[in-house]
Amino acid sequence: MKLNLLCILLFFSVLISCSDETLTGIEESEQEENPDVEEENPGTSEETYELAGEIELYNQELIEDSYVLVNDAGFNRVYLMNKNNAEILHEWELESGIGNDAELLANGQLLVSLIDENKQIGFGGYAGKIQLINPDNAISWDYTISSDTEISHHDVELLPNGNILVLVWEGKTIEDATQNYGYAYDLDERIFAEKLVEINPETNEIVWQWSAWDHLVQDNDDSLPNYGLVSENPNRINLNYRDALQEAHNGDIMHANGLEYDAENDLILMSVNFYSEVWVLDHSTTTGEATTSEGGSHGLGGDLIYRFGNPEVYENTQGTRSFYHNHGINSIPDTNRALIYVNGGLSNNNDQSVVYELQLPENYNLLAETDNELEQLWSFTDINLFAPKVSGAFRLPNGNTLITEGDYGFWEVTNDKQVAWKFKGKGFFWRAYPYQKDADALNNFEL
Repeated sequence: MKLNLLCILLFFSVLISCSDETLTGIEESEQEENPDVEEENPGTSEETYELAGEIELYNQELIEDSYVLVNDAGFNRVYLMNKNNAEILHEWELESGIGNDAELLANGQLLVSLIDENKQIGFGGYAGKIQLINPDNAISWDYTISSDTEISHHDVELLPNGNILVLVWEGKTIEDATQNYGYAYDLDERIFAEKLVEINPETNEIVWQWSAWDHLVQDNDDSLPNYGLVSENPNRINLNYRDALQEAHNGDIMHANGLEYDAENDLILMSVNFYSEVWVLDHSTTTGEATTSEGGSHGLGGDLIYRFGNPEVYENTQGTRSFYHNHGINSIPDTNRALIYVNGGLSNNNDQSVVYELQLPENYNLLAETDNELEQLWSFTDINLFAPKVSGAFRLPNGNTLITEGDYGFWEVTNDKQVAWKFKGKGFFWRAYPYQKDADALNNFEL
């Protein structure tokens, strides 16, 4: 009884110290500086708390007894939280703000994307540094991708071979983009498309890479080799796609924000926010093959072997659009299914977010003028579920789904859509990763 009273007192002291004005002021200042980006790194706050926020307990019997790793971009914190009372069990010491993603690995290391304080590119979700941090906060590995032409951003992924896959923005000058790639707009000094690099942390060698610049199609300049109708070339990326429901871009033209690796099929799934779709790439190619349209297990080199969510992007009249901004494509263990968080927030989506469970294809065969959209096996939405930025969803071992609502906190919902548990926090939450209490990743921590 005394412990519960102490927790309540601590929580209310947190509410007083962590005022709404602090976080709101951070978000508004970033939006004024760069209104067209999907999210900004709000910056470091000096405010701290021992309890992460408020638990809204709905049904104790339905809740999975596990921990939550919280990536809080609002206060630049990464911590492990007890779901029962929102107590922070362990917090990592970080040398700079988070570039969104942080994941606890099976060996107890934290794989984290961090902000390069000398960055020259500052789109929402920028990073510039990747680190592996030991349980004692010692830095085991540090790698920088940050210049005036490229910077790492949003997501990082540990591959089964121990290498690390990193999302990178790769820039071209407007002159280069126009004359060599058929870019149709003259709005920015430089534009940035997506790139992937795979790094061996033992040698710091880039052992594989892929660039969207090698796989474009455009109908603006018929003198260029990538000229063609996107409706007839669904495996290629329309450089000049602009969502009519979205405001003008500011140089970040694609804005990928999530990676998932399919080890069984050696595929990479990439969530692309400004195109409101997911791209599927063949990782079995060599780096040389990845620059072409030949090679790899699917014979398409680095071209897209599949895409889903928004057939409007490749002018496909046979499919129905279901994504309006999206985050965090995540596989469901031991299935051929995936969860994705669709933010919504565009004019015809009623400012309400949706989590979809999708059936991934057995055989990836992307065709023109064919309905290539995936079967929706399950979905969850609620009138109170809406985050226009960040967010994600993970399936828990008991069948529940852990949902991150970025500017609110977390939900846990059952397969029959009962809300088992909710958490309301003061941060700006990139993702919540679930961890079982007996997970190997936690063996080196005193919890």
